[in-house]
Amino acid sequence: MNLFQVLNGVTFAALLFIVASGFTLIFGLLRIVNLAHGALYLLGGYFGYSIASWSGSFAIGIAGAMAGIAIFGLLLEGGLLRFVRGHELRQVLLTVGVAFVINDMALVVWGGDSFTVPIPDFLMGAVQIGPVFYPKYRVFVFGAGVLVFVLLWLLMNKTRLGVMIRAGVDDAEMVEACGINIRKIYLWTFLLGAALAGLGGVIGGAFLSLYPSADAEILVFSLAVVIIGGRGSLPGAAIGALLVGLLNSIGQVMFPELAYFVIFGPMAALLAFRPLGLFGKTA
Repeated sequence: MNLFQVLNGVTFAALLFIVASGFTLIFGLLRIVNLAHGALYLLGGYFGYSIASWSGSFAIGIAGAMAGIAIFGLLLEGGLLRFVRGHELRQVLLTVGVAFVINDMALVVWGGDSFTVPIPDFLMGAVQIGPVFYPKYRVFVFGAGVLVFVLLWLLMNKTRLGVMIRAGVDDAEMVEACGINIRKIYLWTFLLGAALAGLGGVIGGAFLSLYPSADAEILVFSLAVVIIGGRGSLPGAAIGALLVGLLNSIGQVMFPELAYFVIFGPMAALLAFRPLGLFGKTA
């Protein structure tokens, strides 16, 4: 595998981390099995495409998509998921149904054609990395993934909100006894996870394109990232995304007919020895 394919794997891993970091916040920390996360990614991409095309600004498209998906997350968590908290099977059925509804809504509004989010001129073209010329936009995606990791790490480890989130996961009743509204903390965490899905949709929609089945594909990869890294772990999500991104690149180049097996075969072997993932902890 040459340097170009390695860079493809690393930049795809950065996108996977952005999406999977939101998923691990919701699934790993809040214990909410949100299988509509892929649909939120796709809807965020469509929002970003429409807003960026209308405004002519990629940055406004990103901001609009994150805000729009956060509002949708507010409706989802506050209007539906709060009634099934603690019941994982009901959460699965509910969020799968929501994903189907989002897909149908998107099909009605945007149709079945593929769309690509427009990017600014300064991100077009290529930059030389060693002996190869590599697209500037993919380098930007890698930088965005690193920035999201740093900001989330600082949020979870260096802020009062992060301390309350982690304390709420360990003992919600004790946190409430201290006078903290744990429901509000959970809601803000869910909104952040949803907004990250929207961000991933815009960034991914600029080089992977947006089409009706894109949500299912990104959800499968995100699940693999969280399972390999361990739910609720940001470092685990980063390592898991890097492994999945590189394995996906290897599979597409060397074993195209076994591309999914190259990812999920090692994942199954890993889980046989570490059922909670690389960095997973017991609930």
